Amino acid sequence: MSGDVLCEVRGHVAVLTLSRPERRNALDRSTWRKLGSVLERLPRARAIVVTGAGDRAFCAGMDVNPDNPHIAGITDAVQTHDRRPVDAMLGELRSIVDRLFAQPLPVIAAINGLAFGGGAELAARCDLRVVDPAATICFSETRLGLMPDLGGGVALTRLLGPSRAADLILTARRVDAHEALALGLVNRVSAPGGALAEAMELAESIAKNGPRAVRESLAIIRRTPDLSLEDALALELDRACTLIASGECVFGIGAFLSRSEPVFPDPEGE
Repeated sequence: MSGDVLCEVRGHVAVLTLSRPERRNALDRSTWRKLGSVLERLPRARAIVVTGAGDRAFCAGMDVNPDNPHIAGITDAVQTHDRRPVDAMLGELRSIVDRLFAQPLPVIAAINGLAFGGGAELAARCDLRVVDPAATICFSETRLGLMPDLGGGVALTRLLGPSRAADLILTARRVDAHEALALGLVNRVSAPGGALAEAMELAESIAKNGPRAVRESLAIIRRTPDLSLEDALALELDRACTLIASGECVFGIGAFLSRSEPVFPDPEGE
């Protein structure tokens, strides 16, 4: 029952599908390794959509069954009270997750079913989220005596603020799609069964815009929480000047003046 990660390019969008539906797309060692391998050879795209195979789950989080070698490693660490194996394992997993979200492209979660634990963390770390109305999101780690460790706790706190993040993480309660939208945890609730289709529409609407403009804007959005207001404004100005000098705006302004749809080329060498 080892996991797989499928990568498909649709137009300007790379679709990454966690494919282990018999385990609700839970993440075992094989799935992590496949994800790392996919990221090493990610095809050229202007946006990334992450989803789960089937209609039951986006991702049920870490596979905690004994047949997952990662769980055997944790068991050994618990018995010996030696954190070094845990450091190595979580360091490896975090490096894969961080590599995904370091891509200079908008990453959109199509939450087509339940997103628990690490699955909820992956969704929280995405730039945008589209959720099926029947989906459920749960930061379930504390119920297992664990805590978020894929960067999802930090991402959720930045997304919702400390109080709302504490509510979801410390209680490990389940949140339905409409509450998630009201909290600001997701951006859109799709039609039933339509999370992937609507995430693709969102990705394609982004992909039609200037690719350099999207990347530079996204870089500012991601960096702003780490910076003072003064530094954030300075960085925005610097990136804007670089963007204008690149000449990408020629295509957009030219299309505007001729009342046509702009067609932006991919940046050279990227």
